[in-house]
Amino acid sequence: MLAAVMREVGDVNLDVCDDVEMMDLGPDDVAIKITHTGVCHSDVSAMNGTIPQAPPAVLGHEGAGIIEEVGSNVDNLASGDHVIVVWSPSCGNCVYCAGRHQPNLCPNIALASMARTKFRQAGTELFGMAGAGTFAEKLLMPRQGVVKIDPDIPLDVASLIGCGVMTGAGAALNTAKVSPGSSAVVFGAGGVGVAAIQGARIAGAAEIVAVDKNPAKLDEAISFGATHAVLPEDLEDAKNEITGGEGFDYALECVGIPVLMRTAYDMTRRGGTCCIVGVGRMDEMVSFNAFELFYNEKTLIGSYYGGTDVRTDFHKLLRLWKGGKLDLERMITRRITIDEINPALEAVRNGEVVRQVIEF
Repeated sequence: MLAAVMREVGDVNLDVCDDVEMMDLGPDDVAIKITHTGVCHSDVSAMNGTIPQAPPAVLGHEGAGIIEEVGSNVDNLASGDHVIVVWSPSCGNCVYCAGRHQPNLCPNIALASMARTKFRQAGTELFGMAGAGTFAEKLLMPRQGVVKIDPDIPLDVASLIGCGVMTGAGAALNTAKVSPGSSAVVFGAGGVGVAAIQGARIAGAAEIVAVDKNPAKLDEAISFGATHAVLPEDLEDAKNEITGGEGFDYALECVGIPVLMRTAYDMTRRGGTCCIVGVGRMDEMVSFNAFELFYNEKTLIGSYYGGTDVRTDFHKLLRLWKGGKLDLERMITRRITIDEINPALEAVRNGEVVRQVIEF
């Protein structure tokens, strides 16, 4: 089958091959025919080493498709079911799932899936990015690693829910808990940032400022619900105009750059919430002095997968989409084939797009 493979960390391009095979189905697995998969900035981050990913690996982690086969222990899914791939599934039984109500932080299924090879090619076994590997025509996932959806939902729209939309909208709704009538600033107007803007709009924020270095993204951010959109050099003026210089109630950093994380904290008012959504490198640091952490009483919080419980939140987002409150179709900037993956990755690096979706 067709698949896009990262041979080594540091590769600029993926190797598109037609001789990749899926590993054998296990008793707790499902085999999925991938129909659509989004090209996410996290795929670039896996290639450049920001997100740890052992090579060789089929990349891609945001996808949807149709189940072709289920393992002998799988009784809640069947061939023909339409599903969204979950790159960080929960076991449903551990203290994070059942006790702390933080199933997005469950390590049990996710870590095992990430450590397992999903594909093989000419005798070499290949991992799947983040335990998935949606840049392939077929994919093996644990039964917890999919969420069944209604068959009338377009799978291109559904694929976006699997990562970018859940991460961004979830950060606003679940993690930061943006409140009605509040002010918010969102750093980055790519797929995750646009989803965060929409999440803040759905939550009832009165002012939403989008910040992006690409001028072409500013009008687009407004079209998705931002009330203001500015270049980084104009942010201070926007803060003064909207908040009287006090700072925003909520700041969401959706890029993963330390200097922007620090800026997001600085743009948050005293007592406000700064939410870090973007993924930064493990060897990069963000500095705070000991006094400001005490004096400002700001909440500084990370958001992993939008604080989601995929078993319920995917369906909530799809209901918002059906109700016309979450715009997913227009987030798809380009529809491409797997053969166009490398130009698509370059477009992500250049910040040119909201989302590109590969159609198999």
